Amino acid sequence: MLTAEELHERALRTTNAGRHGVARRLLLTASERASDGDVKARIALSLAYLDAEHGAVADGLVRCSEALSVAGATSRTRGLVESQRGLLHMRAGDVPAALLAFSAAERLLTPDGGVEALARLHLNRGNVHLQAGAIEAARIDFERCIDLVAHTAPLTSARARHNLGYVHLRRGDLVAALGCMDDARPVLEPVSVVSRAVVAQDRAEVLLAAGLVSEAVLALGDAVRSFGVRGLRQQQGEAELVLAGTLSRSGRPDEARVVARRAMRRFQRRGAETWALRAEVAALTVVGPPPPPAAVRLQELSVALAAAGLRSEALSAEQAAARALVRAGDLDRAGRLAARRLPRSAAPMQRIGRHLLRAELAQARGPRAAARRELREGLDALAGWQSTFGSLDLQTALSGHGHALAELGLRQALSDGSPTVVLEWIERAKALAGRVTSVRPSADERVAEDLAALRSLGATDPAAAARLQERVRAQAWLAAGAGRLSEPATLQRVQRALAERDGMLVAHLVLDGRVSALLVSATWSAVVPVCSQEAVESLVRGLQADMDMAGSRLPPPMRRVVRESLNRRLAGLGDLLWSTLGVGEGPVVLVPSGALASVPWACLPGLARRPLTVARSAASWLDLRSTVRPRRVGLVAGPRVTRAVEEVHNAGAAWSSSRVLTGTSATAAAVSRLASEVDLLHVAAHGRHSADSPLFSGLELVDGAWHGYDIDQLRRVPQLVVLSACELGRSAVRWGAQTIGATVAWQHAGTACVIASPTRVADDVACEVLTATHQGLASGQTPSDALASASGVAGADAVVPFTCFGAGW
Repeated sequence: MLTAEELHERALRTTNAGRHGVARRLLLTASERASDGDVKARIALSLAYLDAEHGAVADGLVRCSEALSVAGATSRTRGLVESQRGLLHMRAGDVPAALLAFSAAERLLTPDGGVEALARLHLNRGNVHLQAGAIEAARIDFERCIDLVAHTAPLTSARARHNLGYVHLRRGDLVAALGCMDDARPVLEPVSVVSRAVVAQDRAEVLLAAGLVSEAVLALGDAVRSFGVRGLRQQQGEAELVLAGTLSRSGRPDEARVVARRAMRRFQRRGAETWALRAEVAALTVVGPPPPPAAVRLQELSVALAAAGLRSEALSAEQAAARALVRAGDLDRAGRLAARRLPRSAAPMQRIGRHLLRAELAQARGPRAAARRELREGLDALAGWQSTFGSLDLQTALSGHGHALAELGLRQALSDGSPTVVLEWIERAKALAGRVTSVRPSADERVAEDLAALRSLGATDPAAAARLQERVRAQAWLAAGAGRLSEPATLQRVQRALAERDGMLVAHLVLDGRVSALLVSATWSAVVPVCSQEAVESLVRGLQADMDMAGSRLPPPMRRVVRESLNRRLAGLGDLLWSTLGVGEGPVVLVPSGALASVPWACLPGLARRPLTVARSAASWLDLRSTVRPRRVGLVAGPRVTRAVEEVHNAGAAWSSSRVLTGTSATAAAVSRLASEVDLLHVAAHGRHSADSPLFSGLELVDGAWHGYDIDQLRRVPQLVVLSACELGRSAVRWGAQTIGATVAWQHAGTACVIASPTRVADDVACEVLTATHQGLASGQTPSDALASASGVAGADAVVPFTCFGAGW
């Protein structure tokens, strides 16, 4: 028969494995057999932990008090009990009581009595400091924990390393956050399903802070289910609380409010009152700017959270209350809240939110100059945060944090009506992810190996492919940013550049359901209303399918029907977005809103066969312009494209010399070497745009897909890239209306212009048009001029969706 101590040890192992029901039975049996006071106290301590895990925090605290009263308990055991009391108070959200208990435990626990218990104390107290917003104190405790047991208790050390990642998250250093969590992940995930869910939840919070909303929703949904199945209601509620904010950002506010209220009720049933307060704040704010009636309750919640020691949560509630007061017209009270100094520990999102609050307050009071100053400072703060990251994926995702600031600035600018002001705010809105000066990252052997493994997998193992993609993305995040920002383009600078060709810049913007356009020529500028957003969307629905069908080989009767439908849509879009603008015949720079990302601009009547370039912003067009002609030319033919080999040989013949890869020589490694050595790269291959993971959009080569992430492995990039591949001109629109895709990835890396198609292209059209484009390029034409001249060779009825992205002229 097992002794009480042996049963206790077995129960501890079972608890760590997440089998709490079995563990409780073992502990109750051990308690009956125990005669030694110290053993009895330690068993009571373990039962207290299980009580708390299953919602009975008050029962757990009672058991701790009983354990402290057991005669014969050693100082070390009493220290363990005090440490457990601290943990239970933390679970209840009582920060002051938790810190008192941990301080008592620290006096009783010494390294001589075993460093792991002391390490766990630092681990748990660090979590309390995190709840209280005492970020530096949390860091000290987690690092002390790691120092104590780095080589003797890998699981405890990994938990501290993971939580240190959360410290970095609160500071806004998302790269360091993900690095710490990923370092700990191989140790934590195999422990149990519950441990795996905790890792997933915390990583989802990093993804959410980064703006990678859809990925966060999936991870959090899995965590909520895992905790729920095992009856871990506290952890389930915490995961639901984060999920509510994530759903709100993904455009599902009603669902977000339901989830937040469910978490609130769950915490209330457990007696976790401060967690319930946090959930109530979420329920009041996830549906958008809080309504005026919510102001009083949010202030009450802020006071209650501050009294519980939750400074960061109290600050968020206070800022939400102030925004509600602005909407209620109580500007004096809102002003008093907005004037308070932010603590040093305030997260970047809270600092950006403070600028938004002050801008809304200034606008309500009247002086637009003050509002614009706050909006500029808020966007500059966001851009400064983005500039610390080198990853395009991360920079683009973070842009959503500035969406409300940019939208308010645009609304004010349109109301003002000045082209100078409208251009500034279009630039600021468009540059949410484009102001950061790009840095060529060093090639990473681990990423290169993972990309090669991803190619070799193909479609054979989706789960393994997903793991590799996640690893590649996480490694890309670690790239350091330049820390430098470009400034928005001014009207004068744009007009000077347009004067060189008598060109026109047209920037469409979508706001409050209306489409407007800024028109800029060398000598004049204007802001004009265009149409309703719904009118455009009604024509765009189904357009992509028509475009793809038109680029396919179809029987004549079906082709006629598809073309008639396509022509109607294109003519309608042309009438709405272009014909009424009265633009002349010269070259055009288009800077479209992200809401218009699916419009095939090069196919619209009035724009087809005209020198055209689609730029991310006016500043990016100006910065990427180049008059240097390509000298070194490389061309690649991928597999299973009917006329690819003919296309690259014909296109290469336009140049005095060129390098061509076809057949088995067109491998990913060979294409990477070629891309690093030429000024112009042309790839004729099947392509696929991935809306869920745009930088995994790829070109099909003989040994697998060549992705957007492969671009970061190049030591230098071509000046001009021609992608004769279906769909790689498409972009995904993220939270914050910022676009990302293969063309953006090339431009971010430094390529001046990318010629690509947003839709399927007939092989014959691609071969003929791009061969003629090369002839124009070789004769000295700009990419936009060469493509415009070449578009006519396919015939009057051909659909030619190829577009210059970046600086085509």
